[in-house]
Amino acid sequence: MPNHFDSLRVGQPAPEFVATAVINQEFKRIRLLDYRGRYVVLFFYPLDFTFVCPTEITAFSDRYQEFKVLNTEVLAMSVDSEFSHLAWVLTERTAGGIGEIAYPLVSDLKKEISLAYNVLDPESGVALRGLFIIDREGILQHSTINNLSFGRSVDETLRVLKAIQHVQTHPDEVCPVDWHPGDPTMNPDPVKSKIYFAPPVSTAVPSP
Repeated sequence: MPNHFDSLRVGQPAPEFVATAVINQEFKRIRLLDYRGRYVVLFFYPLDFTFVCPTEITAFSDRYQEFKVLNTEVLAMSVDSEFSHLAWVLTERTAGGIGEIAYPLVSDLKKEISLAYNVLDPESGVALRGLFIIDREGILQHSTINNLSFGRSVDETLRVLKAIQHVQTHPDEVCPVDWHPGDPTMNPDPVKSKIYFAPPVSTAVPSP
């Protein structure tokens, strides 16, 4: 059934929240506002002690330093309690757990945050695989929502994050398809944008 959160869209302030997270095996209350001045990758997953979820959570943790150097915090969230999160962290990966994680695991036991971000699946009662990139001002810049059975890409998340940061620091440029740092950008002008499609100028020196 549609609800008033269906209007959530990029370019708008990300819904604020206060929640309990597991950080370094301790319970801490965190707010989205705590991360103002940094970028935030917030991703929802269905449940602890499941199958696809640990592959995503551990993959983001294993590459956490790549996000850190980009002034970005990663937050993972599900409708499990903080006690379930802690038990999962304290269980080795080879035994069905995730082991120590480099970023907070956030509890949304009341399902209010999942609802605010419009990822709560009413039939299963868990969150779909929503991923949101929030900028330093708390503005939602990117969102994707996968169904329950397939995971997301750390590489693509990093690529999009870098593109967001590039256009925010280079307001006269836009990033074309599959853009990576170092690739050509475009000028958002009807005439100047055509330069992107021009054939490359050869720098080869003709043979004598």
